[in-house]
Amino acid sequence: MNLQSLKPAARTKANKRLGRGQGSGGGGTATRGHKGARSRSGYSRKLGFEGGQMPLQRRVPKFGFKNQNRVEYKSINLSVIEELASSKSLSTITVEVLRANGLVGKNDLVKVLANGSLTKAVNIEANAFSKTAEEAITKAGGKATKIA
Repeated sequence: MNLQSLKPAARTKANKRLGRGQGSGGGGTATRGHKGARSRSGYSRKLGFEGGQMPLQRRVPKFGFKNQNRVEYKSINLSVIEELASSKSLSTITVEVLRANGLVGKNDLVKVLANGSLTKAVNIEANAFSKTAEEAITKAGGKATKIA
């Protein structure tokens, strides 16, 4: 044993023994008070219960709606495509190529956006293109093909 390995003594305080007679100090009501739901066995407070006050989830009004028919796209910028095409020396980029390089998930729909620029002609297949991205791809000599 040395000075660095010394630690404070472990806590030895015993748990309160409730409901073990009046003399123990925790007998009778076992610190639950008299009557009411919280004094009973089997009581569990409902989630969000605020003591009878109108709970927050009922005070705040409902707002807006969620469109069930919304189509979510994973966006890929031209700068990312340019970097991928130059590093892997690719002339055609498909959704499978993007998946293989970890840029999109297995079930993601891909939309190409125009952030960045293309310096060489690249043929790109994706589910959707922004108008400016499509123009930039054709201007660089590539082809933008929409897939279903």
